[in-house]
Amino acid sequence: MRTVVYHVRMPATEAFRPRPANVALAVGFALAGCLAGAFYHPAPWRPFDLWAHLLTLLIALALALRENRPFGVLVVTAAGFAGYLLLGYQPSLNFWVPAVAFISVAAREGRARIGGGTALLAAVIALSGVCGRLPWPVVAVQALIVPAVACTVGLTQRRLAERNAELRRLTALLDQQQRREARRAVLDERFRIARELHDTISQQMTIVTLQAGLAEYVFLTDPPSARKALGTAAAAGRESLEELRRLLVVLRTYDLGDPSGPENPADPVPDDLLAGVDRIPELAERLEAAGLHVEVRFAGERRPLHPGVELCAYRVVQEALTNVVKHSGSATAEVTVRYLDDELHVTVLDRGGPLSATSTAGSGHGLIGMRERAKIWHGSLTAGARPEGGFQVRLGLPLGQTATAADP
Repeated sequence: MRTVVYHVRMPATEAFRPRPANVALAVGFALAGCLAGAFYHPAPWRPFDLWAHLLTLLIALALALRENRPFGVLVVTAAGFAGYLLLGYQPSLNFWVPAVAFISVAAREGRARIGGGTALLAAVIALSGVCGRLPWPVVAVQALIVPAVACTVGLTQRRLAERNAELRRLTALLDQQQRREARRAVLDERFRIARELHDTISQQMTIVTLQAGLAEYVFLTDPPSARKALGTAAAAGRESLEELRRLLVVLRTYDLGDPSGPENPADPVPDDLLAGVDRIPELAERLEAAGLHVEVRFAGERRPLHPGVELCAYRVVQEALTNVVKHSGSATAEVTVRYLDDELHVTVLDRGGPLSATSTAGSGHGLIGMRERAKIWHGSLTAGARPEGGFQVRLGLPLGQTATAADP
């Protein structure tokens, strides 16, 4: 028999504060015993006098503390019932009180006390049979069956209590896990927003910064060039605002399940809200204002792709070209988009320039973001310096009919 003992420290006042249910049970047994003794006192047993009432109250009311001090209550009820029997009162009263007390012992105490309680209950039940002048086979069976049934009920209560405790523990663990998952989801969303902001705004701010610096440099010596540079910076700023507006619409309406959005928030975002491969030539034209000539080539059968794959390819090209403007110093760059049967290949390279030695400088956030995007769509990305000079970024994205994003 496997038993588990729970030791809980509690204040002295709490240790003797009975539960209302146990108080009601004790009062019920006391009233029933006193009323039965008052109206039913067959011969040859003694009349149910004041001492019988006091013993009945002592035996029954002790049940109020059966969960606080189970073994002590069993000893009190068994001793009281034994004294009640030895004084010659009718044995049919107060018979079940020690058995109820023993149920709490089996449910809460250790093996040693359960064994001692079983022997004590069997002895007092046997005494009641002897005092009731029952045949010895009935006395023996009664002394065996009552403790066995009470022990079974108590052990069942113990198992239920253990299962409830385990359920509470698992519920607490599940609540903690849900909280951790919620925090992780918030962090993932923050990282994704940060990546989108970096990929969307960084390029345009680079153009604005370069053109504003150029305008400041030639403001007095070449006013037409300064005005042209300021116009280019203003156009880049407007484009940045437009990109930011699109990003906010996507994040608020679709990804976050705004009620004003689609009926099913999991539906793909419409193409007109996301940048795609078709917008790479437009991106190249905007970079002409920053002094970078970009040659865009497409190979293979061009076809619509999953919006997420399209956005991934576009953002990688955007970040790679931004790095060329910021760190390479090259005047030209090449973008090749190759459609294969089951994969999309994108290559961005520059031939190098006066700053090619520092082409990999910077915070590194852009390269991290590109790799994260490729990983989300089960793709691969390599970036590094070319032996003949310059820098190259290569992206490969699988094209399945049921393209799905990986878990971030």
